[in-house]
Amino acid sequence: MSPRRDVVPDPSNSRSFYRFLTSVVVPRPIAWISSTSAEGVDNLAPHSFFTIASVDPPIVQFTSVGRKDSVRNIEATGEFVVSFTPEDLFEAVNTTGTDFPPDISEFDAVGITREPSATVTPPRVLESPVALECRLHLIQDMGDCTLVFGEVLHAVVSEEVLDGSLPSIEALRPLSRLGKNEWGTAGTIRSITRIPVGSWPGHYDGAATTP
Repeated sequence: MSPRRDVVPDPSNSRSFYRFLTSVVVPRPIAWISSTSAEGVDNLAPHSFFTIASVDPPIVQFTSVGRKDSVRNIEATGEFVVSFTPEDLFEAVNTTGTDFPPDISEFDAVGITREPSATVTPPRVLESPVALECRLHLIQDMGDCTLVFGEVLHAVVSEEVLDGSLPSIEALRPLSRLGKNEWGTAGTIRSITRIPVGSWPGHYDGAATTP
């Protein structure tokens, strides 16, 4: 094993450690957040700090680094939509991260098609195969970031990505964010089942990497 290097957070240069963290916490799924301002302008922005926060009730969470338009709009209206980011929309997703002023809609600037939502005002992305319509559950400031939690009220999925009742990863072809300016795709898909304690060691062959 090669020598290890210590990397210590420096409060005077937080961006440097931020870049280190985003190169290590990979891959990260992308929430393509659509929101509508109090003035009626539709915003669309990618957020790569995104996860499921609760199963019952179904709550998803994304983090905004800084208080971006997405956060301000959701604070004002209490609603947003998460659209899935497939590989074939790579350039469009990246472009909606451009720092447009609040009075310009990324839908219009980038050429993304709006689709009316069933339960909330912000539109879904028509080109996206899956969308989650959300009602604001909680906004929590943490350091220089804002955590947004939304209860999923309604989901829609394109039948062409379904394998039975669930989406197929091969059909979805998800994008992810990596470090620096790097993005990832699903790549090789591997499947393995959990091992019940009563079946231990089951299919585990005991192989482990040691220094």
